[in-house]
Amino acid sequence: MKISVIKKSAIVLTVILLLSTAFSCSLSQQNNENTYVVATNFPAYDFARHVCGNAGQVTMLLPAGAESHSYEPTARDIAKIQNCDLFIYTGGESDAWVDKILNSLDKKINTLKMTECVSLLHVGGEHTHEDGEHCEFDEHVWTSPVNAKAIVNKIKDKLCEIDIKNKQTYEENEAKYTNEISSLDGEFRAFFDTVSNKTLVFGDRFPLLYFTHEYGISYVSPFSGCADHSEASAAKIAEIIKKIDSENIPTVYYIEFSNQNIANTIASSTGCKTALFYSCHNVSKSQLDEGVTYVSLMKENLETLKSTMK
Repeated sequence: MKISVIKKSAIVLTVILLLSTAFSCSLSQQNNENTYVVATNFPAYDFARHVCGNAGQVTMLLPAGAESHSYEPTARDIAKIQNCDLFIYTGGESDAWVDKILNSLDKKINTLKMTECVSLLHVGGEHTHEDGEHCEFDEHVWTSPVNAKAIVNKIKDKLCEIDIKNKQTYEENEAKYTNEISSLDGEFRAFFDTVSNKTLVFGDRFPLLYFTHEYGISYVSPFSGCADHSEASAAKIAEIIKKIDSENIPTVYYIEFSNQNIANTIASSTGCKTALFYSCHNVSKSQLDEGVTYVSLMKENLETLKSTMK
């Protein structure tokens, strides 16, 4: 992750020099009377578009199908941020470029940081202390449906402040989507109440700390988090294989856009199955075109768990 952050910082400095050219581009949203929201990744995009409805226009910076941790902003991306009414981002190491961008702009814009909407967990599972902003906390706050509801609520509050004439629309849309998420949350709780072995085994990076913490689920992974610079140790993989064999765990999971190498290695050594578990970082172009949502992806996860977990 640190290598990626350094690279992004260099990119940011270059991009800032191109701002004057980028701002001269003709961006359609500048002539749009609707509130214009820019979101860095799919969860922020999905939450914002549900709250906005027809009262707003929402753009996602992360290209569909792209790996979120290696995203680097372009000059055009920065122009979009400059001209938006609300900019939503996650916060944390993977968004280290954001502060540089915001500080370089010639005007202050409205922002919402998803990691400031909920209580944070350190990588490894501990709650942050008061100085948690300076600690290594897990950024994937949206993976808990309870957190997702809190973020959607904060987005609604921000939009109501920015665009008071559409306050009722935002409030109605927020209530409808949080009800969907609440229903999803209830389904997860009901399912986990029926499971005897509440352990998820991941043969991949692990961005689901908030999900497992929310439902009291144990997890095993060759990685402590979702850092893209680390490598799985042979000892850790051997430990996972031993756990699967000793507890007769039927499935090892991997996340979207993964090469699945570690999961396949574990599966071939144990005879267990592999299964996809969406972290909702991003979606493919076809999924985006089909209109998938955070709720629909998490419901797919629930169906996967029902068919793969004892």
